[in-house]
Amino acid sequence: MPIRFDDDPRIVMTLDAGGTNLKFSAIRGNRLLVGPISIPSEADDLARCLGNIVRGFEDVRQALPAPPVAISFAFPGPADYPAGIIGDLGNLPAFRGGVALGPMLREKFSIPAFLNNDGDLFAYGEAIAGFLPYVNDLLEKAGSSKRYRNLFGVTLGTGLGGGIVRNGELFLGDNSAGAEIWLLRNKLDPSLNAEEGASIRAVRRVYAQRAGIPFEQAPEPRTIFEIGMGHSEGHREAAVEAYRRLGEVAGDVLGQALTLVDGLAVIGGGIAGAHPLFLPALVDAMNGVYERGGNPLRRLIPRAFSVHCPDQLEDFLASEVREIAVPGSARKIPYDPFKRTAVGISRLGTSQAVSIGAYAFALAELGRG
Repeated sequence: MPIRFDDDPRIVMTLDAGGTNLKFSAIRGNRLLVGPISIPSEADDLARCLGNIVRGFEDVRQALPAPPVAISFAFPGPADYPAGIIGDLGNLPAFRGGVALGPMLREKFSIPAFLNNDGDLFAYGEAIAGFLPYVNDLLEKAGSSKRYRNLFGVTLGTGLGGGIVRNGELFLGDNSAGAEIWLLRNKLDPSLNAEEGASIRAVRRVYAQRAGIPFEQAPEPRTIFEIGMGHSEGHREAAVEAYRRLGEVAGDVLGQALTLVDGLAVIGGGIAGAHPLFLPALVDAMNGVYERGGNPLRRLIPRAFSVHCPDQLEDFLASEVREIAVPGSARKIPYDPFKRTAVGISRLGTSQAVSIGAYAFALAELGRG
């Protein structure tokens, strides 16, 4: 199970970096102590961006009741995360060519500085204090002996991000490139990567196509969601279809990922709040089938359930444990043949999950000496 730091008195300053804003916080005992404090990224100007990063951490440090033991921050890839070097980022162009941000912060603040991917830290935070313990608590209350130790996290927003937690450990990969699900194939257009079907621009693009308007006139995803729910004026069929297609692409991505990870799945990011419009299609895609000589073949061995659908949640929590005899013995052992997984929306909120993940990652690394 993930290492927990609920009662740890140490403080870690955290940063969740995006192309528009830098969000600074401080965490102690898996709880928010300071922040979040938001400062513009200044993504096109390296000197101003680095200055804002230093200023943000200084503002947080001044508000702390005790000195921090580390800095831990999330940046999108590509990056050499163990070395603390930011690579050629699309939404932070000032960092092109490589910037040794981690070493710079270590020298500036005289404490260890850890860098990781935002999708990875989101998944880690949800594994420690969010979706993973929530589902296991539901199983315990239902009287089930089933428990989960693995989690795949997905972030839906400007891009499509991912993270893997295996048996309580964050999986990074040998090239700091684990769980780069944005590069999986797009189910609806295999000539494109999955991010082009499961992101903010994908929702806007489909809405514009279905509504017969230029892409530039398409509203933002939150407004498209309101239109789809019938709460705002607009092309409702286009809005519903835009999110249905996103769900189908994202569900196919999760189907591919969970064939390898075999765990729970949690979704965060700026689009996650629109889950009433995309989650049904996502779960259907996870439970899809291949055609094999006219016979259907399930694309996932476990059956996927949404924790946000009461009927599906009831089925997920149900136990089919029975006793089977040990051959040549009078002894019987319990056996549950029902393989299942669950998918749901972040329990913490994406930003808080990233902060908690960054906090726990830093303390775990400090513990390794």
